[in-house]
Order: sequence, then C-alpha cells, then structure tokens
Amino acid sequence: MNEFKVPEPRWSDPLQGRFLRLAASGMVPARWFLPDLPGPEQRAAREGRLHIEVVSHCWNYAHMLVYQLSSLVLFPPQDADVTMTVYYGDEDARTVALLDYFATQQISGVRWNWQKLPRQALFRRAIGRNLAARSSTADWVWFTDCDLLFRDGCLDGLADALQGRRDALVFPSAEYCTGLLPPQAPILSPVMEPVQPLDVDPSLFTHFSRDRATGPLQITHGDVARAVGYCDSLPYYQQPSDTWCKAYEDRAFRWLLRTQGEPVDVPGVYRIRHVAKGRYTGGKLNTGVRSGLRRLVARLKG
Repeated sequence: MNEFKVPEPRWSDPLQGRFLRLAASGMVPARWFLPDLPGPEQRAAREGRLHIEVVSHCWNYAHMLVYQLSSLVLFPPQDADVTMTVYYGDEDARTVALLDYFATQQISGVRWNWQKLPRQALFRRAIGRNLAARSSTADWVWFTDCDLLFRDGCLDGLADALQGRRDALVFPSAEYCTGLLPPQAPILSPVMEPVQPLDVDPSLFTHFSRDRATGPLQITHGDVARAVGYCDSLPYYQQPSDTWCKAYEDRAFRWLLRTQGEPVDVPGVYRIRHVAKGRYTGGKLNTGVRSGLRRLVARLKG
C-alpha cells in the first residue's frame, strides 16, 4: 500500500455527522450515496483454500493487540491463507515494539502486514478500513478491532463457512465475550517485556448470539470491498481527526451495502470487553464520563 498522505484540513460541519447517522438508520435511501453496488453475479463464488484479510487498528491498545496477534501464532490456520493487517501510529511505542516482535514470527499460512498512519488518520477508523478495502487482494476481508481473538479453529471454520458464497457481508453468528472489565483486571495488564505470544483463560468468556455485522464482526466479500471501499462514498468519514472518533461509520457501512449481514457459523471468536478505552484522548473527566456511559450501556443491554 502507498503511504497515506494527510489531506489539507477543511471545515467539517457537525450537522453532516448527525445527518449521516439519521440517514444510516434508514431514513434516506443508500443509493443516494452509493448508486451502484456489485450484484451477486459480479461476485466470485470462490471455493477451496481461501485468502482472508483481517484488518485491525491499534492506538494505545498494545495490551489487547498482543492477544489478537498471539491467537494467530497459537492457533494458526491450516486450510486458509490469512493476511493480518494492522494500522498503527509510530508515536505509539508499545505497539511499534509489539509489531516488531511479531514480524519475526514465521507462521505458515499467515502474512503480517503493518501499515503506519499519521495519528489524525488513525483516529478515523474508516480511513484505514477504506485503504485496506480498496487495495486488498483477498477473497474476503474481515474488519475487526484489536480486542478480538481468533482462537481454535476460528479462521479455518470461517473459510469453510464461506465456500462458494457471494454475500456482500457476513458475520459470526456467535462470539465469546468477557464482562465489561475494570482497568485492574489481570487480563488487561499482560506481561509485555519480553514480548511473547499470550493466550487468555477461556473460562472468563461467555457465549453470546449475534444478529448483525457490528464493527468488529464485519466480513465483506473481497469483490465488494474493492469496488466500493469502506464508506468511500461518504467523504465525512474519510476526514482525519485530532481525537479518536466514535465509529458511527460501522452502521453506515451496513446501510451502504443494503444489509445487516448474513450469519455464518464460526468457532473460536473471542472478544475482551473493558471499561477504560486507551484510545480516548481527552482529559480524566472526559475519559471518566465516557467510561461511565459504557458501563451504563452494558447494564441496559443486560
């Protein structure tokens, strides 16, 4: 991929963001912004050994990313080829050190692909996802977050479930998640020096069914990804930011694809949920308020 160039700053009307959130709720036809979506007949029904690209972002989340990358070392795919793409910033020293270590790990069937972005571009997650979508050579592209793990049989199970499919968007029908962990939870403070592959205790995770392709569970057909990108037709979501942006574009992506996704059976999907977000860039008050809101939402969801 070519090195990303930060565009000239431009004024961004907050009303644009509010409008797009309303539009993505179904109030506006997606064809206004993306008239042409590749139909099923334009998507290859690939079979055999599939190539899956996983796209992740990391900013101040090395303590989560270590588990994700480790899962590919400890549970490597046997029947699929995987490109593990990580977008990161060179100001995040712990993540840089982590990526340097894993780049030395030669795992059959796994290709490491580290992509550096300026901090402002990293903070708008749709930018990296769009770059990956447009340039990917994979059969399928899994857009995810760095707190998600691919444990025993995950990627092989996904490749098996995707044989001959032409869906624009699929998602795992279930995942295993922790509770909303406080910062002092041991799993959130792994030993990072020296860097080494680490696994989690599966007894900390509970099985949950899923009903749509949420942000960490969006698996897109490669032909669709290359044709339309990731919210490429919504310039608002391609503008860099000085602070981390809440990922409202995840919903917009499903809206543009005219689907909530189709569920597929995928084993070994694990996700670490936690209160304090390392990516928050505000002061203590801002971080405390946002963490409190996360706890409230988690309680409301049961």
